[in-house]
Amino acid sequence: MLSAQLNDYLAEVGLTATEQQKQQLVDFVGMLNKWNKAFNLTSVRDPEQMLIRHIMDSLVVSPHLKGDRFIDVGTGPGLPGIPLAILNPDKEFVLLDSLGKRIRFQKQVQFELGINNISSIESRVEAYQPEELFDGVLSRAFASIQDMLHWCQHLPKEDGCFYALKGQLSEEEMSQMPAGFVVTDTIELKVPKLDEQRHLLRVIKQD
Repeated sequence: MLSAQLNDYLAEVGLTATEQQKQQLVDFVGMLNKWNKAFNLTSVRDPEQMLIRHIMDSLVVSPHLKGDRFIDVGTGPGLPGIPLAILNPDKEFVLLDSLGKRIRFQKQVQFELGINNISSIESRVEAYQPEELFDGVLSRAFASIQDMLHWCQHLPKEDGCFYALKGQLSEEEMSQMPAGFVVTDTIELKVPKLDEQRHLLRVIKQD
């Protein structure tokens, strides 16, 4: 059932995936659903809704990623990082979260599904000092873009980029962009079966 729906959704947004990648995505939903009952990883309870609200909501960002090395800040159970890692095995994803139960879940997903291009780190973002900086800093967790830029500004390379996954855009939030940052792209994302606004903001640091 989920496999057929995933095929339809991928076709609808013009994304291609191998049979193995599709199986990993469906299995990820299965694990999320199973662990969610004990560990309360997401407020979405229904696997079909997980496929839309978590998997597809993450994957629609994939065509817009530039670079090889990404960090997903406040990733929770691994969103959008794990779906993006499955679809982009040539890219590396660091999954950062401060809650141990979420990190344990991610590591189990990595082990069971054989995902070799993710690493999970339990840390608060402001305390995390990576040995190597990132091409892209992803987040769908921050309440405001100001917070994201404030807490994550030490993470991208000089020519790196922030990817803020947002729902509806507020003019007020957009007008309060911190000094030294500029929005280069505002991309409207379409998620199958989701009648809600989704946007991706690409932001760079300016000297």
